[in-house]
Amino acid sequence: MKQTLFFLLAASGILSAQTITKAFNDPTAGDSPNYFTVNGTIDNSATGSGATFNNPSVTQGAASPTTYSTPTSSEISTYPGSTLKMVGSGNTIFFKQSASLLEITGLVTPDATLNFSTDNGTYIAYPTVLGTTTNDTASGTFTSSIANGNFTGTINILADASGTLIIGAKTYTNVLRVKSVQTFYLIINGIPLATLTNTAYFYYNGSQKYPLLSYTSANLNSQVLNINQTTTGAQALSETFLAAHDNTIIKKEGLKIYPNPAQDFIEFKGHSDNYSTAKIYSLDGKLVKTSDINSGKVQVSDLPAASYFIEVSGKDNKKPEASKFIKK
Repeated sequence: MKQTLFFLLAASGILSAQTITKAFNDPTAGDSPNYFTVNGTIDNSATGSGATFNNPSVTQGAASPTTYSTPTSSEISTYPGSTLKMVGSGNTIFFKQSASLLEITGLVTPDATLNFSTDNGTYIAYPTVLGTTTNDTASGTFTSSIANGNFTGTINILADASGTLIIGAKTYTNVLRVKSVQTFYLIINGIPLATLTNTAYFYYNGSQKYPLLSYTSANLNSQVLNINQTTTGAQALSETFLAAHDNTIIKKEGLKIYPNPAQDFIEFKGHSDNYSTAKIYSLDGKLVKTSDINSGKVQVSDLPAASYFIEVSGKDNKKPEASKFIKK
């Protein structure tokens, strides 16, 4: 049995800093956060308030897109209570959403399936702030090409650190880190087959719905199968790998726009005649629209209702300016 099964349980971050809330962070059908794998070693050693999460040497790897949708009636029957389906890199996770919890109901990979029908596992509790601890149990059935049986275990979640995240050339302040440790025991006819332990770290700031960076270390230990293997990996939002000047999307709010919220057009206060091109990004850093600025306006009526960043560049090679806005 390969480790991808256990890695996926913690690899899809769905958690904003300094408070993770259902209103802002709960995933929604139709979401498609733009992730990339991360090359290099992630330093998760810092803890507590005022920490510095220092990862200046990491680089962008392969694209790792994720999509969220509504599960079918058949999938809901198989994984009772499911309200959301996540698909990424050939793997699927089913979730149950409530006012205070996001729970795992099922996990499907090319190697095996975990069905949490007996006891769903907490993925995140709302709200979560620095110091929040959530402890839960989880159980159900597993199937694989090697063996079928039951599983039971615990999930311990702690928002254990906050501070500054350095990832590549980017620096983010007001970042909250959430640590999740999941321990599951695979059992066949009452006999323990293997122990699975996932330790995951998620890093969130207040501007992105999904974590800027996530890291997972997954261990499979089985004396019966003579296996003791650990797999690690990390992924980051594409925003973290934008060109250096695009950092203004997060850090700079000097551009003055109106109305905000906007419905049809955005206009600019000040020397709008100096602006020629506008780029609009989703909160996860994905470029969703490029437009010429005509008569000091940019049309936004074609965008779905959501929050965005708009970045404008000038005719005289001036540095871009950016601001956040809401499309209603």
